Amino acid sequence: MSLPLTEIEISKRLLAAWQPEGSLKREKYINSVNQILGPKLKCAAVLLPLFLNGDDWHLLFTRRTDTVESHKGQVSFPGGGCDDSETLPEQTALREAQEEIGLLPKDVRILGKLNDVITITHFRVTPVVAAIPWPYSFQLSHHEVSRVFSIPLDWMSRSANWDEFNFTPEESQRSFPVVTYHTYDGEVLWGASARITQNFLEVIHLIPHQSGTRHKDLV
Repeated sequence: MSLPLTEIEISKRLLAAWQPEGSLKREKYINSVNQILGPKLKCAAVLLPLFLNGDDWHLLFTRRTDTVESHKGQVSFPGGGCDDSETLPEQTALREAQEEIGLLPKDVRILGKLNDVITITHFRVTPVVAAIPWPYSFQLSHHEVSRVFSIPLDWMSRSANWDEFNFTPEESQRSFPVVTYHTYDGEVLWGASARITQNFLEVIHLIPHQSGTRHKDLV
């Protein structure tokens, strides 16, 4: 299915949904999470690499190795914690993408950002959306990334392709809604990466905005 979206239109929709630092809605979200986790959140950013394959938009994902420090073997976006010298999430996302998959910053066109999400692992994550060329010669960091693969936006926007359930972390009395996609190309997209994906699909109007169970304090 061809998607009638251009890079310019995606950028416009990202900008329209962006909540700047200090906005009432954004601060209300942060304050509500602070009541659960406390105020000490770690800064992080991820890159959502978007590309056209024929007429179809795809998102690029990585599968983390079993030797990486955290989230072993999970599907994720390139990204990680902020360095002390970094003042913008774009800096973190681009650096991590280059380190993890060899995606050069000069080959990336930043389209915009999604609003921060906060994970149950105490990270405040800023997703940065970018267009990349395709095909591309990736150079993987074999300590961190076992493979890269992509999933079409059209497939991820179909509600028949995901489920949602409540998950209770160890040593917690609170349950959190978790999105889990069905298997695609042998991989399972779930958790924070799935939630960020659905936030993106909502912003660009490929799935409807829902104010109910899918929008919780944490992911």
